[in-house]
Amino acid sequence: MGFIAKQPNGLYCRFSSVTDCPVQWNMTANDYIEYLKREAVEDAVTTLMYHLSPFGLVIEEFRTNNMTPNEFIKFLNECGFEGDIKFDEEGRFVE
Repeated sequence: MGFIAKQPNGLYCRFSSVTDCPVQWNMTANDYIEYLKREAVEDAVTTLMYHLSPFGLVIEEFRTNNMTPNEFIKFLNECGFEGDIKFDEEGRFVE
């Protein structure tokens, strides 16, 4: 948590609202972009290692707001799902 500010010398600093002080300074725009790339990779790896949801949740949470049941069934087939899929009149998965 925090923010990025442009310093008077034209470079950038990152201020932390956790520590209430600058935590990085004199960064170029490229330095900041590279920092964000590293953070994104670390977040992605952590998610893949420790925070995956079961695929069944995709089926349970599906709603027909933005995808038709037929499109969803096509998605499931492309993902390798095997099983019968049925929907109620509101477009929710029925076991």
